[in-house]
Amino acid sequence: MATTRPDRLHFTGDDEADRLLAEDPLALLVGFVLDQQVSVQKAFSGPLELRNRLGSLDAETIAGLEPGELEQAFRERPALHRYPGAMARRTQELCAAIASEYEGDAARVWNEAETGAELERRLLDLPGIGPMKARSLLAILGKRFGVRPPGWDDVAPTYPTLGDVDSPEALAAYQEKKRAFKASLRAKQSA
Repeated sequence: MATTRPDRLHFTGDDEADRLLAEDPLALLVGFVLDQQVSVQKAFSGPLELRNRLGSLDAETIAGLEPGELEQAFRERPALHRYPGAMARRTQELCAAIASEYEGDAARVWNEAETGAELERRLLDLPGIGPMKARSLLAILGKRFGVRPPGWDDVAPTYPTLGDVDSPEALAAYQEKKRAFKASLRAKQSA
């Protein structure tokens, strides 16, 4: 399957972090694991900061760390996440799955998927990746990296996701739409 690679993903506003997300498949997956109850910018800046703190971003290395050592890297100020202990565990679980199922090569998750349904299943099988994150990843992989195995259209989201973000302005527009959508949900719940 032919793929392309953007020079960056415009998720953080930090050029080095945005480039890492495009260059390193594990960084992209770790960013998604961290994308929970923090801003997109905070979540997707995490892989670069984690790499800086550990010296590398390698699935097998992270999987083999003592849990307390990884948690300490997450807790170092400024903390990588508002829930550093839980996110360190989830990141280590993700890395363990990549190490054991894909021989440490996160790109194999999508490069070896033969159909859109298989790609979706592979994403959903990863620790820390639920249905919403999997759909967003499907959109990013298809729209930004050209990863569109047969049947991708059947599983790709038809609504705006991070896959539509191709500039800092597009990120701001995406986040505004997301805030408006959440506000409308809260209004419905309180009515």
